[in-house]
Amino acid sequence: MSPERPWKTQGGPHVKPRRAGRKRKPPAAKPPGKSPATAPQGLVRINRFLSMCGITSRRKAEELVLAGKVEINHAVVRDLATRVDPAHDRVFVGGTQALPVEGHLYLVLNKPKDSITTLSDERGRTTVMSMVRTRERVYPVGRLDRNTTGVLLLTNDGGFAHRLMHPRFHVPKSYRVSCDRALTQSDLALLRSGIQLPDGRTSPAEVQFIPQGRGKEIGITIHEGRNRQVRRMFESLGYEVLKLDRVAYGPVTKEGLARGGTRSLTRGEIRTLKEMAGYTEEELLSGR
Repeated sequence: MSPERPWKTQGGPHVKPRRAGRKRKPPAAKPPGKSPATAPQGLVRINRFLSMCGITSRRKAEELVLAGKVEINHAVVRDLATRVDPAHDRVFVGGTQALPVEGHLYLVLNKPKDSITTLSDERGRTTVMSMVRTRERVYPVGRLDRNTTGVLLLTNDGGFAHRLMHPRFHVPKSYRVSCDRALTQSDLALLRSGIQLPDGRTSPAEVQFIPQGRGKEIGITIHEGRNRQVRRMFESLGYEVLKLDRVAYGPVTKEGLARGGTRSLTRGEIRTLKEMAGYTEEELLSGR
């Protein structure tokens, strides 16, 4: 406090002095939990809490709540406005306790053929999770079908995964496609302009012939994430896809990574992906 301006802490030089013996009434207590503005400090909405635990994205967490699969202190909750005290409440999803993660993990796996993109499989098939060596629980960002190989991201950051998969942000994904016959120039133009599929027309793709591929090897970049989209685009034009390899997800490639191998994303890769997924500068700086 500056000695020349001692009034600064009193509200300014024109503040009237209080009358002696007069006491102010304490403010009325506000009921907790009525709205985000009045909620007690430390409480978080149930969907955000599940995202903090790396269970899933906030939107998917809401579906779990509505389906009655979430319990707080062993009582089922279905109200999306429910708030959790992480320090005292015990939250369970499908009978397993949800615990906030200490830090977020961001991994890339070079997925091999004949592995499925699920956390577990009742039929005993090989899952991508059997190739991940980490104590923290992570889950795949999107899916690659059983016979598709290449770049698969995994994380325990639910909000990050949700944004990457959201069609609003158009995060690019690049593939190498091997077809049963050479792609014609007319079909190349169709792929570049958009293909009509049963679930709607695809956005224009970036497509080019791979040198020495004799027209059967094609590189394609899409900005959507529909189920089996690349295969269905080629199949709709009468081609059989013999091999499909995702070579990049945004800035992340599988260069130097053996089949079935994983590595952590670099800080630069994480930042670039977050920028592509619409993170603000404030969010990037705060680590949210």
